[in-house]
Amino acid sequence: MKMKLLHSAALICAIAFVSPALAQDHTSHKMMKHEAMAPAGDQSASSKAFAAANAKMHKDMSIAFTGNADKDFVRGMIAHHQGAIDMAKVELEYGKDAEIRKLAEGIIAAQEGEIKQMKAWLAKNGD
Repeated sequence: MKMKLLHSAALICAIAFVSPALAQDHTSHKMMKHEAMAPAGDQSASSKAFAAANAKMHKDMSIAFTGNADKDFVRGMIAHHQGAIDMAKVELEYGKDAEIRKLAEGIIAAQEGEIKQMKAWLAKNGD
């Protein structure tokens, strides 16, 4: 059940990522300082770590699109999955709930496997 939920969430993210109708100009986003993305009012270590992971993921997802949907999808999703891993590691460092910590461990394992698969595909397909 959890794997179905994870795969459904990944599919939704993928559709949003590659859909031209949802594409947006990131010019103004690039000009924003990523430190400004930290939650207002909360400067705890975990909030700062989540904000840093989120900023890195968004920066790394800002790829130069090639027109090859397969390659663009894979390149963007590698950064997206790495962001999930980074956030799950923040949960493991600061989180207390056993169920959510176990979910974070599963996310790390699943996303690392998919990143490995996508990197192998890129290597095989000329990127």
